[in-house]
Amino acid sequence: MVTQTFEIDIAVGNQSVSGTLLSPPARLPGVLFVHGWGASQQPDLDQARELAGLGCICLTFDLRGHARDSAQQQVVTREDNLRDLLTAYDLLAAHQHVDPQMIAVVGSSYGAYLATILTMLRPVKWLSLRVPALYEDSNWDTPKAKLERVALAQYRRRSLAPGENLALHACTRFEGDVLLVESENDDFVPPATIRNYRHAFAHVHSMTYRIIDGADHGLTSKTCQKAYSSVLINWATEMIAGERRGR
Repeated sequence: MVTQTFEIDIAVGNQSVSGTLLSPPARLPGVLFVHGWGASQQPDLDQARELAGLGCICLTFDLRGHARDSAQQQVVTREDNLRDLLTAYDLLAAHQHVDPQMIAVVGSSYGAYLATILTMLRPVKWLSLRVPALYEDSNWDTPKAKLERVALAQYRRRSLAPGENLALHACTRFEGDVLLVESENDDFVPPATIRNYRHAFAHVHSMTYRIIDGADHGLTSKTCQKAYSSVLINWATEMIAGERRGR
């Protein structure tokens, strides 16, 4: 962790000695994790612990319709889950030790989709998207579980302009740093969707794009899980350390 350094004088009787006081920054970066549809916060905890060890304050949470609230899965909408995400963000940003201008959001699949929309509603400095899903803007208030899967799969194979989709439009407005991670053998988010996201990030400060070789959508392989964790932690370390050096 980068520290603040102060040169001080230490009084000793009627004299003084020189000293250097080192302390952690008054405010720390915050990292908010958003899991995918049908998942939970559990897979995010290992990465959160690593980033906490680097001097970040991390928050993971379960979207409604998941984990202990799985009974709601058939009725929860994208609007409901976006409200969950906004509330979690506000909780993290209000933490006494978090710098609200230094917040990263790490999303996977459905959570990555919601994270892009979040960037239009709250300040986000760093945005990590693993296999970001894409949904039509229509039927926003339809329960997520009841969206037509065949039509959705066809939609994700289309080449879309940012003006045709809310999430892609959000990407065009984002000016921070982005990590975009694709799975080589993804059956749910095809390469066309990833290309749409890549093209939409036209005004970002930096873009890091990685493919996890041999990975499926859910990272069921331990090897692929470790590969993704390595990519995420290395990127986050570079971004956060670089920001602190610049301050």
